[in-house]
Amino acid sequence: MYDSAKQLIETAQKIIIIQAENPDGDSLGSSLALEEILGDLGKTVVMYCPVEIPKYMRYIQGWDRVVTTFDAGADLAIIVDTAADVLITKVLETPGVRHFLESHPVLVIDHHTTESNLSFDHTMLSLDAVATSEVIYGLAADAGWSINTQAAENMLVAILSDSLGLSTQNVTPNTYFVAGKLTELGARVSTIEDRRREFMKKSPEILAYKGELISRIEYLLDGKLALVHIPWEDIQKYSDQYNPSVLVLDEMRLVEGVELGVAIKTYPDGKVTGKLRANTPIAEVVAGYFGGGGHKYAAGFRAYEDYNKIVTELVTATDKALKDYVPQTV
Repeated sequence: MYDSAKQLIETAQKIIIIQAENPDGDSLGSSLALEEILGDLGKTVVMYCPVEIPKYMRYIQGWDRVVTTFDAGADLAIIVDTAADVLITKVLETPGVRHFLESHPVLVIDHHTTESNLSFDHTMLSLDAVATSEVIYGLAADAGWSINTQAAENMLVAILSDSLGLSTQNVTPNTYFVAGKLTELGARVSTIEDRRREFMKKSPEILAYKGELISRIEYLLDGKLALVHIPWEDIQKYSDQYNPSVLVLDEMRLVEGVELGVAIKTYPDGKVTGKLRANTPIAEVVAGYFGGGGHKYAAGFRAYEDYNKIVTELVTATDKALKDYVPQTV
């Protein structure tokens, strides 16, 4: 399972680690963990993201080592936490980057179950896991690579981020096993959480904006679909302080009768992005309707269509997914 990934890494000397343009705690924590692990193997590691790391993620130590300039001098590219062209559009549009990816070995490490649609040759390492860092732990353990305390913390940050503190439905016994091993290596949930809470404190302006967003929520499909629209003006004004989608998605999921909560952002160039959180495991199916993907309970998509058309299609896709869903019986 891990042989191809190990071979690519062991034969490379300089490695660039790529995050998508929507970095999150898993992509950043996984990148930083790889930097530590591969650095201890004697590799030169560059971490790249086409956008700056948002302020609300800067509780993760080492975020400031991620650069926005692509280093074409690497021998190997590792893409973390995505296997979809649509989620690395800015990466591929950067002059010279697509040529680099088409002419160099590329390793993709991901934990989403959606099939890869990357348009260039790549080696895929993907497992059904709660976070990409869980896959990285398996790779390092299988290869016998050392995981220092900082790498362990970075991986635990990633797991806690994508599992909302080990509380989501896709947490498995292996997730707890890996979290336990990372704790043995010196990572501490309390230390991470104290730092996160300090950085996640909201300004009065953000709290007022959260109330405004809540007042905008629409309930469709007889209340089964909760939807909020976040226009470009809001993105410009608030996203550096706090991700607007994250402000309300959990509250949307907790409304009686809601099976799927969706936050849609619209941009001046016609781009529309959707972040989905589900109570019934249909998020991946609905996101797939728009060419996106993710997990059964958490997914996302990007499209270039009129907002109203997206909403109409979202209602259709959600209705179909709910009707097609068959609960598993034990």
